[in-house]
Amino acid sequence: MLLNVALVIGTFLFMEGVAWFTHKYVMHGFLWSWHNDHHNHHKGFFERNDLFAVVFSTVAISLIVAGIEVESLSFLTWIGAGVTLYGVFYFVFHDVIVHQRVKLKHRFKGKYMQRIIRAHYIHHKVHTKEGAEAFGFLYAPKKFDRTVRSNEPAAKA
Repeated sequence: MLLNVALVIGTFLFMEGVAWFTHKYVMHGFLWSWHNDHHNHHKGFFERNDLFAVVFSTVAISLIVAGIEVESLSFLTWIGAGVTLYGVFYFVFHDVIVHQRVKLKHRFKGKYMQRIIRAHYIHHKVHTKEGAEAFGFLYAPKKFDRTVRSNEPAAKA
């Protein structure tokens, strides 16, 4: 049981590195065609960028199913659960809190939340494939600690 919890938590933490790498080298690299509409205004609720959620959820589901179906690979179920947990946190932070794809009337005043929100705003100041910074989703370096002004709009793209 403790090993399973460690696998979920370890995978969750590892996924921030996977997400950073994927964001910097895949989304802002050879699959910019999927990510482009996320950095630029577009019509409609869905974006081509949402295809990344489909890819990551397919990986998570595949890991969980493989772990259930093949007894010797049962640890994969817990790794898949960690990927899924990261996806839930990502969705809540990125799509609900920052981009407000689901409307909330709450302002986050904690230093940690302000830092990661500011880092994401700074990332979205760049509307091209090159030149962006702050590729993490749930972690941002302390250089982004400056307080987010309450009148600063949420990133719309």
